[in-house]
Amino acid sequence: MKDLIELIARSLVDNPEMVEVNQITNDTSVILEVKVAPDDMGKIIGKQGKIAKAIRTLAKAAATKEGVKVSVEICR
Repeated sequence: MKDLIELIARSLVDNPEMVEVNQITNDTSVILEVKVAPDDMGKIIGKQGKIAKAIRTLAKAAATKEGVKVSVEICR
C-alpha cells in the first residue's frame, strides 16, 4: 500500500526525489504520511482537493483488500 501511494505521488510532482511516504501501523489501522516539496503541494492536493481525494480512495481500496483501515495525510 505504501509503495502504491509513493508511486502515484512521484508521478504527479516535479520533484519526485523529495517525495517521502511514512507508514505508521497500529493494531487495525495504517496512517500514511505523504511528504512533498512545498512547490508540489498544489499538485498533490489538486483543484478543490480532487487529487488528494482520489489518492485516499485508492488507498482505502488497497486497505480493504488487506483488511485494515487506512488514513492518508499530506504534509510538507
